[in-house]
Amino acid sequence: MKLYSVLTALALGCLLTANAQAGEAPQEETKDAQVFYKEGTQKTFKGPANLFTGDVDVQMLFPGNETAHYSGAYVTFQPGARTNWHYHPAGQHMVVTSGVGLTGTRDGKILSFKAGEAIWCPPDVDHWHGATPDAPMTHLVITGSLEGKNVIWKEKVTDDQYLGK
Repeated sequence: MKLYSVLTALALGCLLTANAQAGEAPQEETKDAQVFYKEGTQKTFKGPANLFTGDVDVQMLFPGNETAHYSGAYVTFQPGARTNWHYHPAGQHMVVTSGVGLTGTRDGKILSFKAGEAIWCPPDVDHWHGATPDAPMTHLVITGSLEGKNVIWKEKVTDDQYLGK
């Protein structure tokens, strides 16, 4: 099954984490046993100021592995917070779980999506995502990995780009 089919079947969405493999494995992984990632066993961290604008919290849910080349995380953005410009070599699904999310592309188009709605960002598309100026937002991101890379970070998104000016 193709990577995007797996991701779509999961109906999950950005992550944008610095290294999705970070975090403690909850048990030894074997080919014939399920792996349980108990709440709180994966890495949680603040979005670093050199990659985000504003207050952002990242809660890893599960790492990729040798079979499934994608990871998952909840990312919470406080009002006005957003990522830098970036792209994902293997794409990313984003699903808002609370609030309203914004995501923009280099052509100036900004999409708004609310709780329960999902966006697929194809491989190599420069974009940013974050909260609206007046309310927090949490989204679940499922981020693919290609040749060990899940995100390529770029410059800050300006206020004018964020506001669509």
